[in-house]
Amino acid sequence: MRMIKWENGTVITPDQTKLPLENILLRLTTVDQMAEAIKTLRVRGAPLLGAAAAFGMALGAYHSKAQTISELLKDLESTGIKIKKQRPTAVNLFWATDRILNMVRAYKGDVDGLRALVVLEAQKIADEDAAQNYLIGKNGSAIIENGDTILTHCNAGELATVEYGTALGVVRAAWTQGKKIKVIADETRPLLQGARLTVFELQREGIPVTLITDNMAGYVMSKGLINKVIVGADRIVQDAVFNKIGTYSVAILAHEHNIPFYVAAPKNTFDLTCKAKDITIEERNPNEVTHVGCQQTAPNNTTVMNPAFDATPLKYITGIITETGIYTKEHFSKFNKTFPLT
Repeated sequence: MRMIKWENGTVITPDQTKLPLENILLRLTTVDQMAEAIKTLRVRGAPLLGAAAAFGMALGAYHSKAQTISELLKDLESTGIKIKKQRPTAVNLFWATDRILNMVRAYKGDVDGLRALVVLEAQKIADEDAAQNYLIGKNGSAIIENGDTILTHCNAGELATVEYGTALGVVRAAWTQGKKIKVIADETRPLLQGARLTVFELQREGIPVTLITDNMAGYVMSKGLINKVIVGADRIVQDAVFNKIGTYSVAILAHEHNIPFYVAAPKNTFDLTCKAKDITIEERNPNEVTHVGCQQTAPNNTTVMNPAFDATPLKYITGIITETGIYTKEHFSKFNKTFPLT
């Protein structure tokens, strides 16, 4: 099922903050609405953010009152700045926005033609993501053995993509092949994407899933209950993978227990011009930590750290599953801006 759609100047996508108890569709008609949805995690997940950024640019073009190409370019540059600043660690926002801006800057034609072209390019980005996710699932399913129990962290399923999922796409593909597998899902504090979204998706697919708190991961590994770990990614740089906060801890635990640790992500999540030290990690609202929903769980005036992501060094990663194959440790030493990603 498509997680994001364009209909005559409106972007339609589930409000992920309401799941699993309510299935409410957002109908976004302005750039400001899209920016707010991205910032508040109503729209979330690295691949989906790429499509959302593209459709945000489409909203900017479709509703712009520009009369000339230069005016429309100026409007779209402003739109791009607004979208990018919402989640500074998520490279897919930057990738999709820049792809459209580069196309706009090279365009030769009239302003109405350019509006239509931006919408078409946004749809193309969404279609490409859906196709990439199915290939990631197919490629990754080769590492899954019958009887495996797989640990996941956060949500890298259909909800985090345009269609099918990345880490959960691998799980779905293996399940479709008839492999008898199980999933253990970290709840993923502070916003519980594992509990709310991953468990919801897997239950809907009929795939056996058990929910644990984040601090149980080491326990279940020590009991021999985990065969593999598969997570998603929000940015892959020369020396590390950035993913939801807590991924680094899971990777260290997997390394200690000799459990293979895989990352599943499309190639547009790679940012091989950078190293981990170059990346700004998004710091989110303290209320996400001091409250669960509307219920306050910490004293007033509590000092809070709330980074959205952490960086897992490549030495802890067994392989990175992409739409064209699986990169393993023999490739990691070559990860730089000239590494072939085509």
